[in-house]
Amino acid sequence: METPPPPERPDLAQPQAPPPPSSPDVPPGGWQQPVAAQAPGWHGKPLASWGTRAGAQVIDWLILLVPVVVLAFVVGAIAFGSDAGAVATAIVGFLAYLVAVLLYAPLLMARDGAGNGQTWGKQILGIRAVRDSGEPFTFGSAAVRELLVKGLLVGLASSIIPFVPWFLDNFWPLWDDENRALHDMVVSTHVVVG
Repeated sequence: METPPPPERPDLAQPQAPPPPSSPDVPPGGWQQPVAAQAPGWHGKPLASWGTRAGAQVIDWLILLVPVVVLAFVVGAIAFGSDAGAVATAIVGFLAYLVAVLLYAPLLMARDGAGNGQTWGKQILGIRAVRDSGEPFTFGSAAVRELLVKGLLVGLASSIIPFVPWFLDNFWPLWDDENRALHDMVVSTHVVVG
């Protein structure tokens, strides 16, 4: 009498190699979404380091400090001749400076072309903010990021709990996997090299 062959056990079967990808654009590992179909925003670009981001912010602060120094000299010179003139010059100068501070980042970040997403500090250090959607910054989206979230939201939170929200927002990129600050997470942006 002939003995039947032993039953096949799936746990002893030899593993088979997966079929080759259908095109060179498909990454290994079974993930079948083509690389070209990824979001065009920050994917594939090197992320800016915390030091570069901090350096760009310091450069921007220094750029905005120059008009204050000039204004102080002008007010001081006018004060020698007239107290009323000095007060008027100080008020007008302060209001003009306030407008410049509020418009500095949104206007620069909303530029067309290669300067989009860059203040002068970011431009000098070769980094830029990019939207995760891949869309360029408009004045509105830059104003939301810079004025509403970074300025108003973090500033308001810092007035309630002194220093802590500002510290967390500015130092969060040190321990975040994608080098993102809290304001980047709120408005869905990344800061990249280039």
